[in-house]
Amino acid sequence: MTVDLARARVDDSIATLQRLDLEAVVAAANVVTDCYRGGGKLIIFGNGGSAADAQHMAAEFVGRFLIERRPLPAVALNTNSSAVTAIGNDYGYDDSFARQLRAHAQPGDVAWGLSTSGISVNVLLAMEAARELGLPTIGFTGGAGGKLASVVDHAIVIPNDATPRIQEGHLMCAHVLCEIVETALFG
Repeated sequence: MTVDLARARVDDSIATLQRLDLEAVVAAANVVTDCYRGGGKLIIFGNGGSAADAQHMAAEFVGRFLIERRPLPAVALNTNSSAVTAIGNDYGYDDSFARQLRAHAQPGDVAWGLSTSGISVNVLLAMEAARELGLPTIGFTGGAGGKLASVVDHAIVIPNDATPRIQEGHLMCAHVLCEIVETALFG
């Protein structure tokens, strides 16, 4: 029974990855490449597993992905626990990313939000702030896309309703995005 369960999950993940909209991933990668060419930075944010993914992606850009190169500026807003908790306490958790985005964003930056459901209020409010600031926006979501897919410039929607499959798809798309950006800038 256990091997059957494992095979079913792997098969579902493979089938999900085969249905990805890779043109959307390439378009998002091109926006990030243009951001870096223009001297901007990547501002990434999410909750829970998406927070871990945001931190992971920021590290790939600041460190390196596959190519030995100069560091590229990227920050994950969820990693500043003092800011997240102070903003949550003083203004409400819904403002935890929007307030930080308003503090750190400059023209030429890109806002990248992750929400497996597409309905995380703090991610949506940060995208609203990004729009007000004139930043290009990327949203990673899943299922039908939730509201996030309709409020960003570039939506990467993982075609599955299961959170684990969505997270697996986010990681694959993020790694492909990183490789495209690195190759374009340093290849």
